[in-house]
Amino acid sequence: MYFVFMCPDDSQRRTERSRPSSALRLAPLNLPAFEVKVKKSGGKVFIFDSVRRKYVVLTPEEWVRQHLINYLINHRFYPKPLFRIEGSLTYNSLQKRSDILIYDREGKPWMIIECKANSVKLTQRAFNQAAIYNMTVGATYVAVSNGMVHFCCLAPRQGVDPEFLEEFPDFD
Repeated sequence: MYFVFMCPDDSQRRTERSRPSSALRLAPLNLPAFEVKVKKSGGKVFIFDSVRRKYVVLTPEEWVRQHLINYLINHRFYPKPLFRIEGSLTYNSLQKRSDILIYDREGKPWMIIECKANSVKLTQRAFNQAAIYNMTVGATYVAVSNGMVHFCCLAPRQGVDPEFLEEFPDFD
């Protein structure tokens, strides 16, 4: 279990495996740990997003998203400039947001990822959400993760079932 606690200057936070008296509980994930930058402001806790280059509200889903971003950039070597985080898209006249969209080197959507909190079981509904978003963007790969379990597949096409991969693909 990770715990986040305030440093004396009340702006920078760090994670520790020991429990201080006043802590925000964050579950360990099935992703590599990394140095987390967090701060508290207005009674809320924020985590630094290195792609968007800003602090965003720390929610269980954001905890998963930031760990997955770190994993893909620092361990799978996906190029950070090709990421778009929480980008808007329109589906059936409704404004939606994709969690992570990664482009190829030609600027075409390459992978769309739907993140869920680690407490959320990955069901058909999560896969449907990612597939529906992908109908708008047309990425080659579709992935879903709750930080504990990760699924990635070649995007399903008309008349062809999705091909699930053992791991996230290499970025060419």
